[in-house]
Amino acid sequence: MMQPFSTPERADKIALALRRRQPTLTVVLENIHDPHNVSAILRSCDAVGVLKVHFVYTIEEFPSVAHTPAAGAHKWIEFERHTSIAACFDALQREGFQVLATRIDPGAASLYEHDLTKPTALVLGNEHRGISEDVTRLADRLIYIPMMGMAESLNVSVATAVCLFEAFRQRRERGMYDEPQLSPEALRSKELEWQLK
Repeated sequence: MMQPFSTPERADKIALALRRRQPTLTVVLENIHDPHNVSAILRSCDAVGVLKVHFVYTIEEFPSVAHTPAAGAHKWIEFERHTSIAACFDALQREGFQVLATRIDPGAASLYEHDLTKPTALVLGNEHRGISEDVTRLADRLIYIPMMGMAESLNVSVATAVCLFEAFRQRRERGMYDEPQLSPEALRSKELEWQLK
């Protein structure tokens, strides 16, 4: 069996990052094409303590992020792939997640009106098409990021970061980063796993 190789400083950093992981905050990416966007999204996920990201690819090829500038972040994120939006949302909603999908739509509500300290899945769609009709129909709510300029929307990786850091702000104010959300057993297991990366 491989033995963990880690300096005390690296071990402390791993332990601290895992203590701040937020298993009740996740991202769903639907058919996002550009591997640089996916990689940038994963970096934002790591930055705010997202534990797992969900992928639904029914049109686009699944992108490789191994050779992008932010590729290192993918080591610290768990991935789950789903065959359809319905299967993905069903699994998330059974676990108690509210599913909030980003879309410019008359029925959408501002990101800032939502309690993101609840178990929350944020859904982002393709760079050109946005989210699918299945997402629109099956999500709990549609949300948008208020903007004051001429452009209607942000790049998908930037939009993800905005949503995630609003969740971070709310959760930090609530003290959700102060105590581990993972069980002691999960923390021990993941510390060993991460030290081998």
